Amino acid sequence: MQEVYCIAYSPVIFLFKIDSMAKPLPSTYPAYFEKYVTLVPEEELQAAFKTQFDIITAFLNGITEEKSTYAYAQNKWTIKEVMQHITDAERIFNYRALCISRKETLSLPGFDENFYAANSNANSRSWQSLVTEFIIVRQSTQLLFDSFNEEMLIRSGVSNNNPATVLSFGFITLGHCYHHKKVIEERYM
Repeated sequence: MQEVYCIAYSPVIFLFKIDSMAKPLPSTYPAYFEKYVTLVPEEELQAAFKTQFDIITAFLNGITEEKSTYAYAQNKWTIKEVMQHITDAERIFNYRALCISRKETLSLPGFDENFYAANSNANSRSWQSLVTEFIIVRQSTQLLFDSFNEEMLIRSGVSNNNPATVLSFGFITLGHCYHHKKVIEERYM
């Protein structure tokens, strides 16, 4: 039987598995992120990063420059804009994880993904530059999460007025990427 830690964070109580790199419990992140966390098949964070890196880089390298400019409907993002959104969101999730790991007590801001996409300049960039940027950001993400010790991973804070843990942002990042991969496969290809 696995031990469970109980940490109070007013007004929420978080329950943590003793293995701090294991998939987070739903009580440790906002409910709207559940759809992302459940898309990650691995139970351990670093294994999930390793597996996804190979899957995502092969997928992205299979998209051509011509295809990357496609939007499946009017007023929908192009694949380039989706790629920039994935990268932007990963940076934001990393910032949240970093701040919480360093015991930030303020609520970290949310962001308007549509406003960010409209101001991203993604469509004027080459597909390869967007893919390269994502790969470098992902490598940085893996290094960031490697740097967290167990105490940091289970640390909780507030982001967009909702409590969350450092570990949860690792799985949210991975699931968010899988979510958009699926959207591209189903609506753009």
